[in-house]
Amino acid sequence: MPAKINKDECVACGACVDVCPEGAITVDDVAVVDAKKCLDCGACVDECPNNAVTVEEKK
Repeated sequence: MPAKINKDECVACGACVDVCPEGAITVDDVAVVDAKKCLDCGACVDECPNNAVTVEEKK
């Protein structure tokens, strides 16, 4: 599952964009994840200062 952005918590700071190794995240009013590019690595989760990003654990 690709990373998910909680739109109520995202402040569009761009921190997740800077750490995404695949360039899968863009920011407009909030961050948006391109599911086709996302590797589920979790770098964005660790970087988000508002805890607005989650990645579902692989089963």
